[in-house]
Amino acid sequence: MKPPSIIESFNYAIEGVVHVLRTQRNMRIHFAVAVAVIIVAAAAGVSRIELIALLISIAFVLVAEMINTAVEGAIDAATTSFDPMAKLAKDIAAGAVLIASVNAVAVGYLVFAGKAADNSARVLDRLRNAPAEITLVALVLTVLIVLGTKAWTGRGTPLRGGLPSGHAAVAFAGWMAATYIVGDSHRFLVSALTFIMAVLVAQTRVEAGIHSTLEVAYGGALGALVTLSVFQLL
Repeated sequence: MKPPSIIESFNYAIEGVVHVLRTQRNMRIHFAVAVAVIIVAAAAGVSRIELIALLISIAFVLVAEMINTAVEGAIDAATTSFDPMAKLAKDIAAGAVLIASVNAVAVGYLVFAGKAADNSARVLDRLRNAPAEITLVALVLTVLIVLGTKAWTGRGTPLRGGLPSGHAAVAFAGWMAATYIVGDSHRFLVSALTFIMAVLVAQTRVEAGIHSTLEVAYGGALGALVTLSVFQLL
């Protein structure tokens, strides 16, 4: 059997990339995030060195995910029963993806932190200076919608299930409070970390089947709006 031509080799490689995108959810997530990062980088006007660092980090993550997929496929084809060494090999390949992803997040933070901090500070200043009546109107409308939906569904308890999610409301209230309390020099970092934690709390409520995405969204919006109004009034 003669070796494939250069064109055939490129076709096989492209087929591999397409197959991973079609079959692997994590690869689709990485790919979508990569496209978004490149678009944001172009819009933010990053330097050539920063763009090179972003592209290398993106490629690192995508290659690691493809290698992880190839390792899993090869192990599944070679074994028909549970093998501790096969599990260990899969865990190591997944660990490589984790390291690549953490590195990409760190690089992204170093590239975008300054620009995002300036923009977020301006947004927060506008929110802080916005009329309190606007926030109160938005809060009243949110509460009325929440109460109306609760009365209509008739499901859940104050701490479990139903609309809205109390855990999400508290988590996003903590995010908004931390954003206001922390000084300007550390505002972006603390706000970003607390926001990620709030999102993780909301995600666990959805994944556990306790709340739907709509219930969590209502809870998060309610907690953020209540805290925002309290800070503006006090």
